This record gives sequence, C-alpha cells and structure tokens, in this order.
Amino acid sequence: MKGVVVKSTGSWYLVRDEAGKLHRARLRGKFKLKGMKVSNPLAVGDRVEFDVETTGEDTAVIHKIEDRENYIIRKSTHKAEHAHIIAANLDQALLIATLVSPRTSFGFIDRFLVTAEAYGIPTVIVYNKTDLYDEEMQEYQRQIAYLYERIGYKVMGVSAHANQGIDELKELLHGKTTLFSGHSGVGKSTLINLIVPDLDLKTSEISDFSDKGVHTTTFAEMFEIDPETFIIDTPGIKELGIVDIPKQELGHFFPEMRERLNQCRFNNCTHFNEPGCAVVDAVRKNEIALTRYESYLSMLHGEDNRK
Repeated sequence: MKGVVVKSTGSWYLVRDEAGKLHRARLRGKFKLKGMKVSNPLAVGDRVEFDVETTGEDTAVIHKIEDRENYIIRKSTHKAEHAHIIAANLDQALLIATLVSPRTSFGFIDRFLVTAEAYGIPTVIVYNKTDLYDEEMQEYQRQIAYLYERIGYKVMGVSAHANQGIDELKELLHGKTTLFSGHSGVGKSTLINLIVPDLDLKTSEISDFSDKGVHTTTFAEMFEIDPETFIIDTPGIKELGIVDIPKQELGHFFPEMRERLNQCRFNNCTHFNEPGCAVVDAVRKNEIALTRYESYLSMLHGEDNRK
C-alpha cells in the first residue's frame, strides 16, 4: 500500500493511505539516508510504501521511502552534528509574521527565506494582526511589502481576529501542501483554526492513533483541508538555524544578490569588503535593501540578528 506520513511521535508514524484511512506504522529495520546525518529518517509529508500487519492490531510496517521532491531541516536538538527533517514534499511555505504583539524581526524573516530558498521551497510572507495597525503602521507595512515583493516574494496582510484576508489565504492554499511557520504568539494556531473547519475533530482523530501521553509539540503535523489541500503545522521550526550553507554560497539564496553574482570582480567574492563587489555597490545605490544586507552579514559572520 502507498500513503503519506501525517504525524511522527518518534518511533511510531501515522500514515494516511490513498483511500484516506489512517494507519499506525513503524519503520522496518534501520533506514540510512545517503550522505545525510539526520536524527529522523522519516518526516511528515514523506510518501511511503507499507504493509498492514496481520496481528489484528491495525498496525503497519513501512518498507520504502519514496524520493523526496524537497524537504526542510533544522539542527537537531538531541544529536550534535545531526539535522532534523521537519517536513518533506512541500509546494510552498507560509511564514506568519507580525508588526506588533510580538514584532517579527527582519533577521528572523530573512533566515527563514534563505533556508526555504536553499531547499527549493517557494515562500509567502503573511502579516497577521493588521486590525491592530494605525495609519503609520499601515504605511510601514506597505513599505515592507514593497521591499520583499520587488525581489520576488508575495506579501499578504490578514487579521485572524477580524476575519480579514482569510478567503484569499484559503485560495492560496488550495490544491497544495503548505508548511505553516512563525514565532509563537503570531496567531498561527488561530489562523489554522479559521482555515481548517472542525480542526479539533481532526486533531483528536489523529491523537487517538498516537501514543497516549507522548508530548509531540516538537514534531510537525499534517492536516487535510480537502482531498487536494494539506497544511503542515510546525511548532518547533523557530529554532531553525542555517544548516550546511557554505559562506561562498550564501549569496545564492538572496534573489537580489544572485542576479548580480557574475558582476563581481572576484569569483569567490563574499560581498563583505572585497573591491569591485557588485552587491556592495547595489547596497550603496539603495538597489538592495540595507536590512537584507545586514541579515546577510549576520549569517555570513555567524551572528544572530533574529531578535
């Protein structure tokens, strides 16, 4: 049988088969992923082949993981030098951000965008809590939208509290598998509850299949909106960190830098203090936003500007 992993609790996985039925499954033996040091061989969104066991307990054994189209990872919190795969086979990611209560920093947004670029995942920035804006904040929001839209990112404003922009958000999600991310407190859960009717029912259905008493907030979880539309909630993704991006390649994951890379005097230019750097020249001319360049430098030098 074939199916998709919708939840992981460590050693057990919840798999939805092609007919929509849920199966509690485990991996057969040890799976090694070629050339990857990861703490989990299987992630939410993985497509698998499995057999239902004949023990009468409605359990299954996964014997094959299909090749991934893409995936997103973070540094493992348990094993040094290992990464943790958060989710696989994504059509897009939604980064939920806020200007107030709490404020999402440019550093956090840019680190997320770089990670998504590195793993080939298109991203939309969604600003929630627009009902709290005064006129000055509305203008600031427009400036931020312009900053990111001119380098190719879609930016939306919504209000979960006032139910504004929710229909447009649903339209954006239709027919796709979407990763939801953002700091705690940005209203991600409230938005998901608005988008997925009877979410409590779906959550309890999944919980019934999971190990009782297992704390799973560090694991992603997939919810079905309709047979073609899925969202993956990711409580732990805020601890991302940049994984395995060499300094010489970092500029490739900033679209506005990528288009200028062949214009620098030196092939191995790090866009910091080298002469004849097209990126630094573009920053001076305000063609590249200073906030974006500051985010780039903080990642280049291993500093943290996510506050």
